[in-house]
This record gives sequence, C-alpha cells and structure tokens, in this order.
Amino acid sequence: MPRWSGHTLRRRVQFHELDLAGIVHFSCFFRYMEEAEHALWREAGLSIAQPGADFGFPRVATSFDFHKPLRFEEEFDARIRIVAIAEKTIRYSCVLTRGDEKLAAGTLTSICVSKRPNEPMRARPIPAQIAAKFQDAAASS
Repeated sequence: MPRWSGHTLRRRVQFHELDLAGIVHFSCFFRYMEEAEHALWREAGLSIAQPGADFGFPRVATSFDFHKPLRFEEEFDARIRIVAIAEKTIRYSCVLTRGDEKLAAGTLTSICVSKRPNEPMRARPIPAQIAAKFQDAAASS
C-alpha cells in the first residue's frame, strides 16, 4: 500500500475553536478534515494549491456525523484517506478519534476546476501526475 493512501494528523483543541457550551464548534471539524487532507497531499509530495497553477480543488460535498464532544486542550487524531477518485473528483473519508474513542466521521468531495484569469471556473480532469499518485491510494483503500 502506498504510504500516502491515508494520513493521521495529531491535533490539540485551541480555545478559539470552542462554542459557548465549551466544546469544539461543529464548523471546526471541517477545518480539521481539511488540515488532514492538506497533510496527505504534502506526504504524497504534492500541494493542493500549487502557486501559479491554472486549476484548483473546491469542495462540492461534505458532511460529518458527531459522536462525542471535544473540549479545550484535548488531543485527538484526524485520520483521512482517499476512498474514490474519478476523472474530475476526489472523495475522502475522515475519522476523528481520541485514543480508542470515535469522536466524529465525515466525508469530503472535491472537484478539479480550471481557474484561468477572465474565464469562469469549469470542471476539468485531474492532472495526470496527481491522478496517478492518488489512483493507487484509492485502489488500495
């Protein structure tokens, strides 16, 4: 299995991530998943936002199911993996855990789009060098 087919990011809850109940605000879970996604790309020797690139990867779908709360200063792991890659999209699965406890599970789907000046964004095929790296990862998941 390629070493970058999944990635685990260790994180500590910061005070500014809390809501009025003293637990992590639900929106932060999406940021944690995105941080893990970017770490996965770096581990594969890639960048999701290459300077000067004429393409990008906006999100088209995302969700989370919450099981247990996270509180200030708690450490947790965000484990992300590629579950599917198509011509223009990449779908990830992410599980947040604290030790053996499952805190939340989510999914994220990104689409590759062209982002050329003075042109509207349009879906386009994922560049071959990126697709080749991640195709193997999705197949072995």
